[in-house]
Amino acid sequence: MTGPQSAPAGDDRPTGAPDGLPGDLPAGTPDGTPDDGAVRTAAGNPAGHPPRRSGLRNPERAVRGLGAGTLSLEALVLVLAIQPIRMVGGDLGGAAIGAVVALAVAAVLLAGMMRRPWAWHAGTALQGLLMLAGLLHWSLLVLGVVFALVWGYALHVRRVILG
Repeated sequence: MTGPQSAPAGDDRPTGAPDGLPGDLPAGTPDGTPDDGAVRTAAGNPAGHPPRRSGLRNPERAVRGLGAGTLSLEALVLVLAIQPIRMVGGDLGGAAIGAVVALAVAAVLLAGMMRRPWAWHAGTALQGLLMLAGLLHWSLLVLGVVFALVWGYALHVRRVILG
């Protein structure tokens, strides 16, 4: 067959890829990396390039998205929790409502600034402030502990992906 080949619908392999099952390794090297003639280290990376820690195209962007999503979700939960806390808890005063709104605004602002290196530290401080707001109402302490655990997991994922 001559000329360009087109792949069948739903086939995400590149044009000209060897036939076989979607999980089959292409011919050329034992581990399935293309044989492009580049000198490679024992880890399979081209010589002179550091090893990639993840398969993500842009790991920094993915981690920033995780942090921004976590802080955005926290802000949403804080704002939506005001009324149920007032109804169930009873004594949620103006200072506590102001603190919750201020923490939610700070979380939204930090979510937008995740490109800054200090934003991760500020997010950690925000979790501490939310737990400190537990002095105003016990349910804020519970929310602070829950979101501190979620933030801790986001920091763990950041460390694993970025190294």
